[in-house]
Amino acid sequence: MNTGRFAVRFVCVLAAASMVSAVSQTRVLAEDHDAHSMPSAHSSGPQSGALVRAVRDATERFRDVNVALAEGYGLQFGCVSGSDQGAMGLHFVNFPLVADGVLDVARPEILLYEPTRGGGMRLTGADYLVLADAWNAHNPGPPQLMGQLFHLFESPNRFGLPNFYTLHVWAWKDSPTGTFTNWNVNVSCDAFSPQN
Repeated sequence: MNTGRFAVRFVCVLAAASMVSAVSQTRVLAEDHDAHSMPSAHSSGPQSGALVRAVRDATERFRDVNVALAEGYGLQFGCVSGSDQGAMGLHFVNFPLVADGVLDVARPEILLYEPTRGGGMRLTGADYLVLADAWNAHNPGPPQLMGQLFHLFESPNRFGLPNFYTLHVWAWKDSPTGTFTNWNVNVSCDAFSPQN
């Protein structure tokens, strides 16, 4: 699916979710902290270790991409690489999880994979995502998960999406620039083929 069709489908799913959340207050499983006490997105203290362990526990079964497919995740955007910052890799998105407005470490909205030679895929981490307007309507500050702040992606962006908050957790592949950075210099799209 190309990025334009994904963006249209994404916005339609989210519009439906917005109507549901207007009827019932958004339930958020992310921790709620005072904005002045939030740690940096690059912190590597004990909480970041706990978050990585929690993400590994939640995603262990998805090391087999077929399990991800069976549970409603599907490949979007092809393989996302940066100009000189490494890559994000393959994004397997679960639309109902994106649309529900809930941040839950046990239920990532997106699974991240790296293509391998021979057409395989290696799980590298998870990406937690919520639309900024939906989040900001019910919360005084940006989202965080177990003490890690989310990054804001503003519109326009390469994904064709409205402003959104995202937190990449490189739980299965080390990132020398940080466990919670958007790009991982150790991830490559070199082996990606659209037939994967």
